[in-house]
Amino acid sequence: MVRNIKLVIAYEGTAYSGWQTQLNKATVQETIENAISTVMKQKIALTGSGRTDSGVHAYGQVANFKADTKIPEEKIKIALNANLPPDIRILDSVDVSPDFNSRFDALDKTYMYQIYNDSVANPFYSRYSCFVPQSLYIDKMEEALKLIVGTHDFKGFMASGSQSKTTERTVYDAKLLKKGNLIKIYINGNGFLYNMVRIIAGTLIDIGKGLKDISCIEKALTDKDRTVLGQTAKPEGLFLLKVNYGTIGER
Repeated sequence: MVRNIKLVIAYEGTAYSGWQTQLNKATVQETIENAISTVMKQKIALTGSGRTDSGVHAYGQVANFKADTKIPEEKIKIALNANLPPDIRILDSVDVSPDFNSRFDALDKTYMYQIYNDSVANPFYSRYSCFVPQSLYIDKMEEALKLIVGTHDFKGFMASGSQSKTTERTVYDAKLLKKGNLIKIYINGNGFLYNMVRIIAGTLIDIGKGLKDISCIEKALTDKDRTVLGQTAKPEGLFLLKVNYGTIGER
């Protein structure tokens, strides 16, 4: 019997050219597909909830695949992990309804962007944060972050090369937490444009440095102009934390 199996995946993205399979490049999707095909002894196509760029990490990427197998659902993750490199791990494997699609059924996603803010870089965070040695105006960054909450046309927050047909998205929640030298920016929304979170993070960094004014956020939302915003923050600081499906992704 053909089953539809949902995976929750964590990966350290340093060694990969992003999630999506690319010719002659190591990607997370292809690496997992190869492991599934080996375990299931059949060719498998894996559908992910969305792409992550080269160097971006995930705590809770979601994907699904269909296979004719009798392997118990709880043992699928064990078998896959035995065939995966240590920088990719299947956290959960469950049977879901035949029509579940990890991409189209997602209700919202949560991303986290991490900044290491100190005069000297920490080598243990070099792969997992954006290093900013300058002092930052945290209060201005928090004020600017509030402006993106709500339903807006985020065309100005999209990098060139996007294939998105529409640019309206809803950000349900956005917050900044600072603990010691670490600054974490959390953004939850119903969808994100190409490099949207990294552009938001980079703009907040520039606002924190005093290089940009908070008004650039409002101007980008009004004029849909990418050039008024700040840098695109480095990929190393970005994590896909969670994809929410409500009850759709349950058995």
